[in-house]
Amino acid sequence: MRVELDEPKCVASGQCVMAAPDVFDQNEDDGVAFLLTEEVAEDQLDSVREAVAICPAAAIRLLAS
Repeated sequence: MRVELDEPKCVASGQCVMAAPDVFDQNEDDGVAFLLTEEVAEDQLDSVREAVAICPAAAIRLLAS
């Protein structure tokens, strides 16, 4: 699976980072999230799905590779 993050839509809430810290991080200057990896490993799927579900800006999408 592959994850996409629409950074301009991000509202810097940090929910994705808390849900999936191996996949997301936040910019120190403005708090906007960014991807650490686009490819989601099998053991990361549940946490990335949670990040997609709880993102207040709906800025994250999980796609088939």
